[in-house]
Amino acid sequence: MTDRQSPALTSEQVTLGIEALKAHHGPPPWAATLVRTDQYIVTVICQGPGHRNDWHYHLADECWSVHEGELSWTLEGKPEPIRVKAGEWILAPANTFHLIEVRGDRPAIRVAISHADEYHRHERVDAPPAPPGARQ
Repeated sequence: MTDRQSPALTSEQVTLGIEALKAHHGPPPWAATLVRTDQYIVTVICQGPGHRNDWHYHLADECWSVHEGELSWTLEGKPEPIRVKAGEWILAPANTFHLIEVRGDRPAIRVAISHADEYHRHERVDAPPAPPGARQ
């Protein structure tokens, strides 16, 4: 990761491409917040093959668009992980535990749209068990 501030969308810079972010940050893993308002955050996330995040949920919906590569989402209540590839969107409904994993042999880039005041929550009275090997 670089020490320089990541490019972001502002009133002065109203366009920005994924290639510029890749050039700025270099190889994965990295994440860049493109927009942060009082209501929402748009974050570009680049992770290498096999990378997994933690088993968590949010009080608000969260959605992603896959820009490069392929990922899978393990969603609470779904029998199998859902594979999502470049050009596709996926939604994790509010209060739904989920786990994201990069599939295949190349990095994946996704764009996350989430509520501004949300964070990864790990405890809930009726929490389902985490998938094998998932961080909690």
